[in-house]
Amino acid sequence: MRYAGLALAFVSSWCFAFSGPMAKYLITAGLTPIEAVWARMAGAGLLLVAVLALIRPRALRISRSRLPFFGLYAVMAVAGVQSLYFVAITRLPVGVALLLVYMAPVMVVAWVRLVRKVRLARTAYVGAVVAVVGLGIVVEAWQEVRLDALGLVLGLLAGACSAGYFLMNDSFGDDVDPLGLIAWGMTGAAVVLIPFARPWDIPWDAFTVSAAPAAGGRTLPVLVAYLWMVLVATVVAYIIGVNAVRRLSAGVGATVASLEVIGGAVVAWGLVGETLGVFQIVGGLIVLSGALLAQTATGSAPLPSSRRGLRLGSGRSGAKL
Repeated sequence: MRYAGLALAFVSSWCFAFSGPMAKYLITAGLTPIEAVWARMAGAGLLLVAVLALIRPRALRISRSRLPFFGLYAVMAVAGVQSLYFVAITRLPVGVALLLVYMAPVMVVAWVRLVRKVRLARTAYVGAVVAVVGLGIVVEAWQEVRLDALGLVLGLLAGACSAGYFLMNDSFGDDVDPLGLIAWGMTGAAVVLIPFARPWDIPWDAFTVSAAPAAGGRTLPVLVAYLWMVLVATVVAYIIGVNAVRRLSAGVGATVASLEVIGGAVVAWGLVGETLGVFQIVGGLIVLSGALLAQTATGSAPLPSSRRGLRLGSGRSGAKL
């Protein structure tokens, strides 16, 4: 079961990797970053709600006692990560902001150990730290010297929200349908971001043109890039990601998800024309090593009693997708 979870985490991270490159097509066509984020969340949320309403309406039912959980998921695990990161990069170099966001694996293992009192295998801690070091090499963080105090706080808050995403996916019970959680989470995030994105000012005609984000990039219809971002980099990525965390753990899932940065660099190289340097390749191998180290922790970490059935192949796990 843990190998299936690891495979799902890899696939999820590569699906998420398309979000940045595809968003560049929208931004090149005239959308601001926050408008691109809103369009992504709104499109994916409405699509999932509509599909579930037709084929699985039970998934959309929320008990009154679970409303705070769903609200927190939408605000923190979805909208918080996206909006805080985009605000952070207005005050920090992108490399530093990205590194702060991907401090999430370290935050997750610290929370699991200190708050949940779960003793993880040493490889979980080592893997998380190795992954963060590798990310620092990928983004060449040592070259960035302009550090803004508020930007650092915002970047760390984005990382904390990202950690919350993994912890919340790891902790909900049988009374929450994962598909419903994702659908309402994205829809709620779109609602939360309305005052910032101001969708009535979005240049909607941008979706009717083709664009190439860079001189060496491929030209694609912006609508195709948007649909790929919604379907693959959001809907499929979130669904597979939730299932991956449920089969592994929050700590391991967060560490493996760090591979999104490497996948994003590879996708950007293939589509957008951005080059991969020696530091990106070396750093990527280090991140991969950290992810594989963290994966070994799933074999020895103690399981909460409420989740033992999931790891042992109960019927509950088969209904996620």
